[in-house]
Amino acid sequence: MDLSGKNALITGGSMGLGKAMAKAFYGAGADVAILARRKDQLLEASTEIRSVSDRNGKIAAISCDVTQSDQIESAHAEVVDTLGSVDILVNNAGKSEAHPFMNVTDEIWQGDLDLKLFAAIRLVRLVFPGMCERRWGRVINILNTAAKAPGARSAPTSVSRAAGMALTKVLAGEGAPHNVLVNALLIGRIESDQSRRAYDAQSREESYEEYLAASGKSLPMGRMGEAHECGNVALFLASEYASYLTGCAINMDGGLSPVT
Repeated sequence: MDLSGKNALITGGSMGLGKAMAKAFYGAGADVAILARRKDQLLEASTEIRSVSDRNGKIAAISCDVTQSDQIESAHAEVVDTLGSVDILVNNAGKSEAHPFMNVTDEIWQGDLDLKLFAAIRLVRLVFPGMCERRWGRVINILNTAAKAPGARSAPTSVSRAAGMALTKVLAGEGAPHNVLVNALLIGRIESDQSRRAYDAQSREESYEEYLAASGKSLPMGRMGEAHECGNVALFLASEYASYLTGCAINMDGGLSPVT
């Protein structure tokens, strides 16, 4: 799968799934821009991304809080100055925020929507017209399986992710006549920085590897997914191999979700 000549912008690109997708895209020939808040993590990720290929491609590491519209606009301008127009947008920034409904304050609701929904809306607003004009574009929204199958005590994440799935469908319909394809990846239990933080947050006698193995035993495939596996699917969606695929919400969960 060849992405030579394409530019990709990935939010939440300094760690976990975002970094894995950036590595997959860069390895396939794309120039990449990664957005995250912490500059030190961005610089470390840039070095790691560059190591996947011996080509001298461009990597832009831009500090940006995507909950702030002015920072999104300035980051986008920097991406355009450094790489050129954005051909592939991955809306990946997010965190797991799940509580009993009555414990979710207005502040928590707003913060979650700003991070997971409005950040995507604002970035698409900046890149979508150019994609349509050039008649080539890819938007990949990283959601989770709660978007299709929300459970109790899953607010606000399940609600904001469901809104992201609706946004995916709206954009797919508007982009299709212009060869701008919009899809979503619904993430299940994937080994990432979030799982490491969950492990570190509790005092455990078991090792991190033992914790991951135990967590994966209850899944249909008997293991947790790995970040590079998500990177591979995102690469497929960004490539010409997915040229007739749009408006889809693909479960990346090893068979966990009860909803197809």
